[in-house]
Amino acid sequence: MTTVSNQPAAPQVAPRGARHDRRGSWVPTGAMIATRFMELRKRRGLMVALMLVTIGIPTVFLVIRLLLHAFAPHSYGPAGGYTVFTGLVAGVLYVFGFIVAATLGATAGSIDLTEGMFRHLVVTGRSRLAIYLARIPAGLAIILPLVAVGFTIVCAVCVFAAPTRLNFNGVNVPVNLSRAGLESWAADNADEVICNFGFRIGPNSPIAAAVNSVPCGNGPNGGPAIVKQPPGFQGPPPASPTQIKDAASLIAGMDYADYTRQFLYPSDSLMIKTGLWIGLEAVVGFMVGLGLGSLIGQRTVAVIIMIVLEIILTPILSRAHLPHLINLQRSVVGLAVAHLEPNGLGFVFGGGGGPDGGRGTSLLVPESKTVAAGVIVAWLVVWTVLGAWRMMTRDA
Repeated sequence: MTTVSNQPAAPQVAPRGARHDRRGSWVPTGAMIATRFMELRKRRGLMVALMLVTIGIPTVFLVIRLLLHAFAPHSYGPAGGYTVFTGLVAGVLYVFGFIVAATLGATAGSIDLTEGMFRHLVVTGRSRLAIYLARIPAGLAIILPLVAVGFTIVCAVCVFAAPTRLNFNGVNVPVNLSRAGLESWAADNADEVICNFGFRIGPNSPIAAAVNSVPCGNGPNGGPAIVKQPPGFQGPPPASPTQIKDAASLIAGMDYADYTRQFLYPSDSLMIKTGLWIGLEAVVGFMVGLGLGSLIGQRTVAVIIMIVLEIILTPILSRAHLPHLINLQRSVVGLAVAHLEPNGLGFVFGGGGGPDGGRGTSLLVPESKTVAAGVIVAWLVVWTVLGAWRMMTRDA
């Protein structure tokens, strides 16, 4: 006789660790990020190129200036200072930081395909989205420290090797003077102010006689041609010393706005804001390069496209006012980042400053900071989505 037990069957015990298998999760693990980091770091040629551009170029430039000033201080000015800082940041770190970040991003986005490792990553069962997202922190962990080191070197030299006296229009002027203080100093140095400070007056100006009384050449080699007298004009008698001092004070007042934008070295707040701004530019370059490299599947074409975008297209579209394409121009990420430039830096696309704190952004296509921030976020999101989509749909 056969009996059947009504007891329930014992539950199946899953193998140890199986219930914690997260290979299908889209969130990258620390091990995945570390692996992607090691893959990029082991590319010695790429790492050397990144260090040469982000650290080597500003370091060599500043070392040469330090040596020239040390051996010939009368012929070469101090190695640091406010002018050197703005020139290196706006002319070197901004442009080359974007390019090297884009190069690293394009490499990270296509390295698995170019080395034939994509198939092996897929067969492990890992989420393709997680594989793509792991490259973001891995790449940023490389490029941001490099940019930070280069920027720190620039800041250190520009602060500790800054000039001790402010040279304004070829004249050594005390720093941090108020308007009244600058006018008082100008009265005590009337000849230097009248002969060197920039100003323009007409023949009927009340200070014309005082200006013409100062023997500074009144020409290209001895001073600017300040007053043009009509033919047969009989000039007034020479001005008194008091009138010359008053004219110098008035000229100093005209130039006070330009004087307030001159500094011996960058302030702490400017260096902090500039460092964050340069970091933002590097993040944008890396993220766009990563998405483009993944979308195309190779590094060379992606890097060329990013260089053309940064060096050719962005400067043109940022300054050419085309009414029918104004919205298209505002969608360029380089223009958006330029509009977030801290006050006090030189114009990143060249051309000098404007009435907006010496930055020259008045020459740019107009765009509010809110719109600029939205454009940056849109570029980061769109290129991340495109790169991840291509990774998820690519044949193994």
